Amino acid sequence: MPTWLLFFDGDCAFCSRSVRQVFRLDKRKRIFYTPLQGKLSHELGYADLAAEKGGTMVVIRESDGKAFTRSDAWIEVARALGGWWNLLLVTLLVPKFLRDWVYNLVANNRYRFLGKNATCDLPDPELMKRIRE
Repeated sequence: MPTWLLFFDGDCAFCSRSVRQVFRLDKRKRIFYTPLQGKLSHELGYADLAAEKGGTMVVIRESDGKAFTRSDAWIEVARALGGWWNLLLVTLLVPKFLRDWVYNLVANNRYRFLGKNATCDLPDPELMKRIRE
């Protein structure tokens, strides 16, 4: 069964909450998670993306190693979730610069929405089993 690896800003309350929501929706348990501040992110060269203005979420499809960022990452999350979430694949018809503009608008204001965490806020023990450091 294919799996995906979602890199997220562990200092961002909005990002951590989004991860918890994706975790709840991922009934097939196909998505694994790792903070951009973690060891794996450093090893793969994604750590600097957490500090980037607006931040960047990265999703890697492990079957072929292809990496997706920004709006493409969210579309890939929808693909990983499957089922009705595949309907979101229609957003691929929207030009990437427009999709990324919306992504950047949210990303640039993410700390304003829910603040910044002092630590990675992922308390669910089942979710912790799917965290890769």
